[in-house]
Amino acid sequence: MVDNKGVDAAGNSRRDDRVLLIVWHSRTGAAQVMANAAGTGAMDEPGSAVRVVPATVAGPDDVLAAAGFLFVCPENLGSMTGEMKAFFDRCYYPVLGLIEGRGYATAISAGTAGHGAEAQIDRIATGWRLRRVAPSLIVRSGADTPATIAARKRVSRDDVQSCRDLGRALAAGLQLGIF
Repeated sequence: MVDNKGVDAAGNSRRDDRVLLIVWHSRTGAAQVMANAAGTGAMDEPGSAVRVVPATVAGPDDVLAAAGFLFVCPENLGSMTGEMKAFFDRCYYPVLGLIEGRGYATAISAGTAGHGAEAQIDRIATGWRLRRVAPSLIVRSGADTPATIAARKRVSRDDVQSCRDLGRALAAGLQLGIF
């Protein structure tokens, strides 16, 4: 049993101060590559703990158990993908008031923009009282036609490395107690 302070019946915290939760959704493969690269980078940090969980599976217990977050998704029609929105819909109220001050970052796969999805996630994070701890990483494919938008995406080596670096930085920050 968990009370409204995020502790179990014995008074033990449900949060592991080292766990980075990476929640992702992908339609064309790019955001999944980005999430996995960030997870690999996080695991490169000695002593780190990371969970890379699809948005369709992640729930309130995953959020409560994490010390920090990386939200990774594509931008579709100027907004975050529907499955990522469904994750936030499922989790928003069950964890509201229980995760204030935890750090978060975003990684967005986009055709030519990315800022719409970033803004939506930032609004939700503001409601949860999370702290942005890294600038948003927006990977743009340049896709701008129906065929290129729907096509499987490739993420450049440099962008994969940027995702790894972001994951490692988030894990290091959690390890050092910076966020």
